[in-house]
Amino acid sequence: MTKILAIETSCDETAAAVVENGRTLLSNVVATQIDLHRRYGGVFPEVASRQHVLTIAPVVRQALDEADITDVRTLDAVAVTHGPGLAGSLLVGVNAAKGLSFASGLPLIPINHLEGHVYSNWVDVNAPATIKEQARPAEQFPVLILLVSGGHTELILMTGHCQYQRLGGTLDDAAGEAFDKVARLLALGFPGGPAIQQAAAQGDAHYFKLPRPLLHNADHRFNFSFSGLKTAVLNLVRQLESDGADPREPQLAAHIAASFQAAVADVLIAKTAAAAAAFHVAQVCICGGVSANRSLRELAQQRFTQMQLPLYIPPLALCTDNAAMIGAAAFYRLRHDPQAVHDLSVDVFANLPLTSVSLDESPEFT
Repeated sequence: MTKILAIETSCDETAAAVVENGRTLLSNVVATQIDLHRRYGGVFPEVASRQHVLTIAPVVRQALDEADITDVRTLDAVAVTHGPGLAGSLLVGVNAAKGLSFASGLPLIPINHLEGHVYSNWVDVNAPATIKEQARPAEQFPVLILLVSGGHTELILMTGHCQYQRLGGTLDDAAGEAFDKVARLLALGFPGGPAIQQAAAQGDAHYFKLPRPLLHNADHRFNFSFSGLKTAVLNLVRQLESDGADPREPQLAAHIAASFQAAVADVLIAKTAAAAAAFHVAQVCICGGVSANRSLRELAQQRFTQMQLPLYIPPLALCTDNAAMIGAAAFYRLRHDPQAVHDLSVDVFANLPLTSVSLDESPEFT
């Protein structure tokens, strides 16, 4: 049994978890800062890092208590996100993990936040499944990963554990960023993803015709672009205002939100389906904060059922930033990466690419 304490502070959630064998969730504690940042309409980096300082110790203590860990030294390792993310926020988590590692003598495993999202699909939580949200893909590769969040939108071909090939990504705004900006434009509130979804539930997705960027662009078959879609919504709002309408009136805003949400989901799932077919994948995983969107989940379920491809989406609690996914990723890094363990000189990286381990260097793990 391998038990790992994991810490995640890449943005505005302070999180800690204890994960056993990369699958079993013994605890998962998340302290959110949404109310603090709502007044700014987005995450304020300095406020985020200061709040992490205040909450990191109690969050870690609670995670250990819930997992019945009375002595940190009985664990097997400490894992922590060291990028990508907000540098100030990352530093709080990394320094806390360094302190725990130094005091306990436990190995320190720095983890890429993106790899954490990938492995959120491997965490087994006993949550009720809706629209086939199974969190345990079979050990069958290749797996196509659609990673879609506030800061990232990428298609990744996973050929084995910790083995990645980036097929494409956003050329400008990430999907989650577009959700936030459109929500702000319509005065729907922060965070934008849940606000758009709530408004769209009362709207007609076919009410306004919005573009599907790069959907049929052969030069960017697996790339995304949401800046133009965001601009199309801005132009629509301006046109409505010039016509004397109020685009922020609840029903009209609901129609705009529904039309925008449908456009994003259409592009994401169409390109994911095209990549799944092109690379003959065994299964598809969708992860990241935007994977919590109901419209996206339903469209994905419909499309991949038609293609007879297994689809895995984490339960809602594991879609947004959490430490459980970091603990899961750390377990598989420990299994497959001879350089998984680092010394206390490990640093944070605001822009950290997702890297693969060499197949020739993959160690046996017992």
